[in-house]
Amino acid sequence: MPAQQPNQLGNLIKAKLTSQDGVPPINFMFNPTELFFHRIVETSENSGARTQAKGQPKVSFSHTKADKIVINKIIYDTYEDGSDVVEKYIEPFKKAIEFVPGKERPPIYTFSWGSREYLRRCFVEKLDYKLTMFLPDGTPVRAVIEGLTLKEADEPKPNASLGTPSPNKTTRQSDTPASRNKRNGNNQGQNSKTGKTGSKVKKGKTVPKQK
Repeated sequence: MPAQQPNQLGNLIKAKLTSQDGVPPINFMFNPTELFFHRIVETSENSGARTQAKGQPKVSFSHTKADKIVINKIIYDTYEDGSDVVEKYIEPFKKAIEFVPGKERPPIYTFSWGSREYLRRCFVEKLDYKLTMFLPDGTPVRAVIEGLTLKEADEPKPNASLGTPSPNKTTRQSDTPASRNKRNGNNQGQNSKTGKTGSKVKKGKTVPKQK
């Protein structure tokens, strides 16, 4: 097992992944020994346009990709108490790569270690783990996560203004181009029958003739 060193105050602080989506937190039994950071600038090369100096294809810069953190060799061991390591520690990781009920996305986490937040909003993009030790009855008691990839998630969209409520399913089904044209036609027909327009019409007064 990797040795865990306490901080200067003598307290061992564990890395963790916490979520507000109703899924259990992911606690590290042994802190990572390394964190791999990935940052990429997306580019494209135009073979038809080349530089004058060296004749190399000109590079166009598109955007920066979302940050990633990769953690390898995360160890969980339950040999001493004989409990199932998958049920106790791996299940929260498996929940991390399932969609949240009612939402079209996996859970969003905050990856922190001590006072530092390495990723304020992220999700588990990839999970690779293996079971390396079993009891005689087949209970798995040691698991090693070979690779855990955390990918930065964008910020949530602001709520719609109070004056513009978001349409529900019934509204979207009834508010179609055909229904809008039908409503407009009915309004025009009613206006033509009553002689009303968008503005009020003042009645004219008859001026008596002078004798």
